[in-house]
Amino acid sequence: MFNYTVETHQSVGEAVSSLEASLSEAHFGVLWDFDAKDTLHKKGLEFEPEYRILEVCNPKEAQRVLNQNRLVGYFLPCKIVVYEEGDQTKIGMPKPTELIGLVGDDVVLEIARDIEERLIHCIEAAS
Repeated sequence: MFNYTVETHQSVGEAVSSLEASLSEAHFGVLWDFDAKDTLHKKGLEFEPEYRILEVCNPKEAQRVLNQNRLVGYFLPCKIVVYEEGDQTKIGMPKPTELIGLVGDDVVLEIARDIEERLIHCIEAAS
């Protein structure tokens, strides 16, 4: 699987707040919180489930991977989605190791493994 996803009984808003707190503890910040439902409604389009896409970054890690290989910038910042599916809220992300593996750089892949483990911990703590 290219992704890591968990379910929670929290609302989307509660899950986003919990996620922001756990990310902050791990020194990741939310650069952007894209509310897909709200944005699509403003454009006159129907989309009913709550669906938020968070772009997250740890500046020191971004500097580290970009200094190693500039192609990694194609995958930055990391994305975590929080959305409704039926009566559940899901929190998930594409696995950094799956994306970075496309670059073919073993040093960057090891960094991605570490970041992936930390982000999984943040997601689990938020759920």
